[in-house]
Amino acid sequence: MAGRPPVPEVIWARPERAGRGPKPAFSRADIAAAAVRIADAEGLDAVSMRKVAAELGCGTMSLYNYVPRKEDLYELMLDAVSGGYDLPDKPSGDWRADMMALAHQARAMMHRHTWVPRLMSPVYGFSPNVLAYMEYTLSILDGLDARFGEKMELIAMVNGVVTTYTANEIATAERSRSLPWTEEQEHAARTNYLISQIMTGKYPRLAAGFAEDSGPIDLEGVFDRALGRVLDSFER
Repeated sequence: MAGRPPVPEVIWARPERAGRGPKPAFSRADIAAAAVRIADAEGLDAVSMRKVAAELGCGTMSLYNYVPRKEDLYELMLDAVSGGYDLPDKPSGDWRADMMALAHQARAMMHRHTWVPRLMSPVYGFSPNVLAYMEYTLSILDGLDARFGEKMELIAMVNGVVTTYTANEIATAERSRSLPWTEEQEHAARTNYLISQIMTGKYPRLAAGFAEDSGPIDLEGVFDRALGRVLDSFER
């Protein structure tokens, strides 16, 4: 296939354009933006080289001259949305508060681009915008008494909490939209069933627990507490 390298190659190490010849018709930013528009509108599975080429108004085969593999296209997409972080000129000095703020930004970004959790992987971790994000995050942790490896571990754990939590929120919302009844009706039916089972007396611990706290669950509070416990574990 045209443009496909015979050996492993990182898209960022590949020149965007050759030193000679005509100026390319499209930039990587153009290609990434087109792919992101498709994914946002139709989901990640709808993204294909053919669709991106059609969005740009070019032939599918010519697109491979810019992006050799679909995996490269995913990298361009993740880099594009990672450029949306609002990174201050310098951290506030409160590393916990700054990490929490970044986590909330990441969660909001994933809700804007619901396909992102599916692509979160170390394979897509070395693009320009992601590296800028990592450098800023490490600057937040300058005041933390920890080795580099521990700081990277902390960043990975925070990202893991955010990705897992947000992916579950997205999946729940998508399931609710697919139901032939309202979310409230679904919740009521499941709650009534749960109450009927607890009333049998077979589940005394659940009965005691729900008697103590019957909800509703504070999902925002759960998110912050989960992150807080991760951050707590790295404080000396």
